[in-house]
Amino acid sequence: MDILLKRLESIYESESVVSIEKEIRERVSRAKANVRKRKQGWDQRDVVMITYGDQFFKEQEPTLRTLREMYDAYLKEMFEVVHILPFYPYSSDDGFSVIDYKMVDPKLGNWEDVNALSNSVRLMFDYVCNHISAKSEWFQGYLNNDPEYADFFVAMAPETDLSTVTRPRATPVLTEFKLSNGQKKHIWTTFSEDQIDLNFSNPKVLLKMIDVLAFYLEEGAEYVRLDAVGFMWKEPGTSCIHLEKTHEIVKLFRDVLDEIAPGTVMITETNVPHKDNITYFGNGQDEAHMVYQFPLPPLVLQAIHTGDGQALSGWARDLELPGTDATFFNFLASHDGIGLNPIRGILPEKEILALVADLEAEGALVSYKQNPDGTQSPYEINVTYMDALNRLADNDDTRLQRFLLAHSILLTIPGVPAVYVQSILGARNDLDGVAETGHNRSINRKKYPISEIEAGLADEKTLMHRTFEGIKEMIQVRKTQALFHPNVPMEVVDLGKEIFAIRRVDASGESILVLHNLSDQPISCDVAANWDILKDQPISGSAPIVLAPYEFCWLTNKN
Repeated sequence: MDILLKRLESIYESESVVSIEKEIRERVSRAKANVRKRKQGWDQRDVVMITYGDQFFKEQEPTLRTLREMYDAYLKEMFEVVHILPFYPYSSDDGFSVIDYKMVDPKLGNWEDVNALSNSVRLMFDYVCNHISAKSEWFQGYLNNDPEYADFFVAMAPETDLSTVTRPRATPVLTEFKLSNGQKKHIWTTFSEDQIDLNFSNPKVLLKMIDVLAFYLEEGAEYVRLDAVGFMWKEPGTSCIHLEKTHEIVKLFRDVLDEIAPGTVMITETNVPHKDNITYFGNGQDEAHMVYQFPLPPLVLQAIHTGDGQALSGWARDLELPGTDATFFNFLASHDGIGLNPIRGILPEKEILALVADLEAEGALVSYKQNPDGTQSPYEINVTYMDALNRLADNDDTRLQRFLLAHSILLTIPGVPAVYVQSILGARNDLDGVAETGHNRSINRKKYPISEIEAGLADEKTLMHRTFEGIKEMIQVRKTQALFHPNVPMEVVDLGKEIFAIRRVDASGESILVLHNLSDQPISCDVAANWDILKDQPISGSAPIVLAPYEFCWLTNKN
């Protein structure tokens, strides 16, 4: 960790950081003695499931225990890693307004339940490093003038010019709070008045958050997701996103993580245009191991919605792996909506707005962000991915085929794929949930009694059963194919705008060709292959392969 001191000096230019470095080293040393070994790197068997800790429930049982039962009974053949969304006590945003970083929400269970689950599967924890709940001890201490929490948050005069600050929401940057002594302060709140941004310009905040990171590693986190990490450093007069010191803090987190528990994977969550997103790879070895592949969900959606894969193919053709020590974290659906900012610059704005209008007409909801000029733009479509891909009038056969087509793309491009729990269940829009909470994102966050899931999976006629089995089959085949290793390069093959075709090729020349018919018409593909990997059978004859509407296939030449 020789670089640690230099990293701290670049963050805190005018301060002595020797004592800070000493405290970090002491915390790292304690943590190293309390962690178990991790898998080193990743391969084609690594597929992640994204879920809430209370996703499945039964009477009088902590939900983390129920999740483990669900995993052991149904999911262990599919997923090597489970991302449990924030399972800490919270005050809003379904977990992302964390009250106490080091507690498990009592409704979910306790740390023993987390550790028990980690004996079944590797776990991914959320590290909500940008902000904390207004109900937290930290912020309440600040409001009560407790000197321990002085300068833990960013207070500014309300007349400060913040017009250049990037806004992910249509809410003010500053929120007024009243302190216990009657003083009023305006505090930086990037996301909501209940999510108070931490002040990383105070080294004590950095030390507190490194302690939290070390604690998560001690408690078994093998993947760590840095939530909203791009906003951590504030400088009025700038965009306050992706600033150099933000990157330095992320690199410092990486230094600490690598020292405590080598093999732990650090993932940055930055829902921004692709060119900004991939800056969090750093040099490929010093920052994130993985970055979320945010353009993928809207590009796949747009391609299937229009039957035209030109934008998707063009984007994929320009993708570059950052090396063997970093890769992409690919997903189609998550607890959030389908972000639109990542495809601005890839798709013309009129095409984005047309997609939004089409989906809104079919029952999707839309969330907006504030622009510097005072206008608003759609930044997120709130919808389940099943309903995003389909029209209300579609039958379940068509609905399922489009859905599996999209997941074939997810499972075959370079990177580690992650599947949201609502997707493996074939979930439809939960409008009752939206009515109950008043929040658009509730449309894709339904929680289930485990008895309902067991009944749905047991009935072969249900969309839930058919979706689950279809995705399960693809994942199991993927795991057997070394050419789907996250770091095997990809070539995009031009077979016309209706076909998204890729070839994965290793250094020996072995290859897999994957074809996706994005259209509602049969398409003929003149390609050379003799073996269908998904069907595990030879391809008869030498005529061109004809793909039915929304059909996909994984092909190779087998000796």
